[in-house]
Amino acid sequence: MRIGQDILAELQQRLDIEEVVGDYVSLKRKGRNLWACCPFHDEKSPSFSVAPDKGIYKCFGCGKAGDAINFVMEVESLSFMDAVKQLAQKYGLELPEEEADPQDLQEHQEKESLYIVLKFATEYFQDILKNHPEGKSIGYSYLRERGFSDAIIQKFELGYSTEAWDGLLKAATEKGYSIDLLEKAGLIILKEEKKYDRFRGRVIFPIHHPSGKPIAFGARMLGSDKKQPKYLNSPETPVYHKSNVLYGMHLAKRPIRQQDNCYLVEGYTDVISLHLCGIENVVASSGTSLTVEQIRLIGRYSKHITVLYDGDPAGLRASLRGIDLILEGGLQARVVVFPDGEDPDSYSRKLGATAFAAYLQQEATDFVVFKTQLLLKEAGKDPLRRTEVAREVVSSIALLQDPMAQAVYIKECSQLLNIDEPVLTAELQKVTRRKASQQQQQQQSFLPYPDAPPPDYYDAQPEPATAAKPQSVTTHFDSLALQELEGIRLLLRYGFKSLSENLLMQQYLLQEVADLEFKTPVYRQILELYRQQLEQGRILDEQFLLQQESAEIRQVVAELSMSRYELSAAWQERHHIYTTTEEDHLDKTALQYVLRHKFRFVRALIHENQQQLLHTSSEEGVTQILLVHQELKKAEMELAALLGNVIAG
Repeated sequence: MRIGQDILAELQQRLDIEEVVGDYVSLKRKGRNLWACCPFHDEKSPSFSVAPDKGIYKCFGCGKAGDAINFVMEVESLSFMDAVKQLAQKYGLELPEEEADPQDLQEHQEKESLYIVLKFATEYFQDILKNHPEGKSIGYSYLRERGFSDAIIQKFELGYSTEAWDGLLKAATEKGYSIDLLEKAGLIILKEEKKYDRFRGRVIFPIHHPSGKPIAFGARMLGSDKKQPKYLNSPETPVYHKSNVLYGMHLAKRPIRQQDNCYLVEGYTDVISLHLCGIENVVASSGTSLTVEQIRLIGRYSKHITVLYDGDPAGLRASLRGIDLILEGGLQARVVVFPDGEDPDSYSRKLGATAFAAYLQQEATDFVVFKTQLLLKEAGKDPLRRTEVAREVVSSIALLQDPMAQAVYIKECSQLLNIDEPVLTAELQKVTRRKASQQQQQQQSFLPYPDAPPPDYYDAQPEPATAAKPQSVTTHFDSLALQELEGIRLLLRYGFKSLSENLLMQQYLLQEVADLEFKTPVYRQILELYRQQLEQGRILDEQFLLQQESAEIRQVVAELSMSRYELSAAWQERHHIYTTTEEDHLDKTALQYVLRHKFRFVRALIHENQQQLLHTSSEEGVTQILLVHQELKKAEMELAALLGNVIAG
């Protein structure tokens, strides 16, 4: 489906990128821009920046950039059309029906169909709970016995499935839903010639996307059949990936941001019980091991997690790895442990809302201290086991971001472990050095052109006279792509700025690169748009490009428009220290760009020519290629001389 330029422009005008991004991460203002830890990769200090005045974002760690539409596409894993529809609905813009691309339409329709049938199933299970004799006598009675009010049942959209093998199947097919769709949604099971409901004789807990759409179900058995699992969950589907989902997040995201803390529990009923106590900033991992994706999801709203555990020692020991993941994800973790035999659900009902809320506040223990005390209790007086405890504790301290916090924990754990601070500090430094070495090896994965040399490599590095290592194809063309990107940047930023002799930057650049074919499709497309707009007497600026349907174009614009560092406006006024900028030397900037671009372009042609030589066998063809090679090398030498480079003959 295509969106008209006028509609896209209208949507861009309505969008508030601060509000859009703020639904997923906690933004803090620094200077003109807003900053947060990136939602697309793990990091310990904020490198994700949003420019509200420009309507764009950029992460200076992983390189992700774009506008509000790009952001929703990335964070929700949506197509362009789905992201536009979601934002249009949010900002009250009606989209016209237009001809759709068949493949995009098929993917979109499948997901939309799944959402619709899952919504139908949710309403079906709710209706069974309220109106069916079995639902009222068994499911509703159970929920009321647990202390769940009608309001809370409605809030979480709880339901019930009857013992019938095909209750939902019949109801859904009568409404026109296909067997194939019901299976894809995880609602029925097809086995040989049989087809039947997945959930039977169970209380139903709908699992929601953070936006509020039902995407899956958890179901608790109420009978005594030991052959059946007590809890049964939906399988993975195109709209449900359990490692990315936290139960209750659709209700918790705003309270988490407001309280700047997220309570993390294990099960559905734990979440509901805390809501009954008036505590809404709570989510559940639904019985699965905590994942990096779930931690990242919480981190969008707060950097503080309080994990609630029952008193089972084996469960506590197994949970330590999950909390280490929390620290590694750059979040701060605290722990509340309940008395033996109690869990958040049972203990909240025993204490009552006010006393339970006070208990959570009073008993919250910092994770590092909690881990130290727990492991020491297990180790007893065994010196070897106490040594291992010390190493485990230091490994957790090394995950903390703040060096001052590390120093405080080292001091406190020194007293708990009865080990001198310098010994623990030395171990911490060892772990830190090992981590730094590992991170350094991984940094290349975040570079936009992993195989390319730095942008000024060919200008700053003289080539050795001896035979050098042959360069890969990607080196030549990635370096050329960088130069093409630089040309786009200069046109967008300074296109209508005057050079000497009343010549505009755009006139000079477009004339000089007229014979240089841009190899990178997205840069070639932007250059062509620039020329077209110029011919029509219009100015192509960032806003025009941000209204293009191409996500690649919008991402390029965002990358070029964002700077990690800002020079304070008060710097010159307060300190009378004046700093020259690129704009002060546009003539030199333009000339250097043209020479570098031509130099790289000629080098790419030389490489192409050499590749042709390898695949040419005729004498006439070889002669012609060698003549071209001589001309190209001559041009290369002339450009190198102008740039001050040394080129081996």
